[in-house]
Amino acid sequence: MASTIPDASFTLKKASFLSVGVVSPLPMNLKFGFSTKSHQSSHLFAVRASNYQNGPGPVVTKLGLSIAECENNIVAGNVPHAPPVPPRPAAPAGTPVVPSLPLSRRPRRNRRSQVLREAFQETSLSPANFVYPLFIHEGEEDTPIEAMPGCYRLGWRHGLVEEVAKARDVGVNSVVLFPKIPDALKSPTGDEAYNENGLVPRTIRLLKDKFPDLVIYTDVALDPYSSDGHDGIVREDGVILNDETVHQLCKQALAQARAGADVVSPSDMMDGRVGALRAALDSEGFQHVSIMSYTAKYASSFYGPFRDALDSNPRFGDKKTYQMNPANYREALVEMREDESEGADILLVKPGLPYLDIIRLLRDNSSLPIAAYQVSGEYSMIKDSAAKGRIDEEKVMLESLMCLRRAGADIILTYFALQAARSLCGEKR
Repeated sequence: MASTIPDASFTLKKASFLSVGVVSPLPMNLKFGFSTKSHQSSHLFAVRASNYQNGPGPVVTKLGLSIAECENNIVAGNVPHAPPVPPRPAAPAGTPVVPSLPLSRRPRRNRRSQVLREAFQETSLSPANFVYPLFIHEGEEDTPIEAMPGCYRLGWRHGLVEEVAKARDVGVNSVVLFPKIPDALKSPTGDEAYNENGLVPRTIRLLKDKFPDLVIYTDVALDPYSSDGHDGIVREDGVILNDETVHQLCKQALAQARAGADVVSPSDMMDGRVGALRAALDSEGFQHVSIMSYTAKYASSFYGPFRDALDSNPRFGDKKTYQMNPANYREALVEMREDESEGADILLVKPGLPYLDIIRLLRDNSSLPIAAYQVSGEYSMIKDSAAKGRIDEEKVMLESLMCLRRAGADIILTYFALQAARSLCGEKR
């Protein structure tokens, strides 16, 4: 079969190769094609297989014999030459001579070559598995986030559009938006969250205008908009009001859906919010808008860099009365069953890598898609360690993402989305 790769070619003039008892000339003007666009690859090299033998051995020339003649030669004992059995590689001097262990099964047999390892690989990692979290603000300039190297608060009209375009170029077509809201717009009840012309709805409309097929996830919670920094409305005694907060969240989700959001993602951990959101969306004709529930969101210490990025740290106390206790395992099943019964389309676990057991728990007990959030603390630890030369950043990044997939995550929210996708595309090329 001949294969042609456009853009460039070169011609080998007549040459000779020694075959078994035959001198086999390479045909005149045999053309080899390669693409200048894929110069990083060592694989995109095309020839006519009948004219060229890949590898160090001699070229074998056809003698023009029929099948019957070949079979008669074999019957007559005229066996064609073939390479000899290669010698067994020698062990280093001093290696003890021992009898073989009586093993009927040796798992290393299925790992002995790259081809076999790839054939039996159980988990795959693709840019399609990534959702790219992006921080946005009202400014025109992109502001670096000190605690998250490589991440920025992106200007919603310029830097954000450019970043989304870069991600799409390498197969990442899903993003989730997190806004940095000016302090002057924050209030105890977070009313800016459902401003139809607020930062998030404006940004959704812009992105949908530029990239109609982009899948946009949104965050549904009050903490970016709250003057108290909590995910819900705070009573004067410090109690987070549940039902009143859910009322506000429904208005927030509707504003996002009207702007064109594909998936609304309640991260607040209020009781009953999934069912209330589903009812609100359906009542307004948004039956097509999905809900990705933060089903098992733990009161984790891994969120620090994220809260710095959005200036959304609680002004007092902590979030332990609504986020889950990191010591609890079975409780995740309670949250999962509630979210399923209330109409969630996707179940999310946050954080990711420290909670692989919870990802697996939900995967084994639900038929819904499972999402994992590789949070800011996980990201920053890899970045900081790599900057100090203690780990290989690319390898650890990809391994950590593969572990989340292996545990059962269908999609991963990760700040590495663009970097990892570029790496994966490079490997494929």
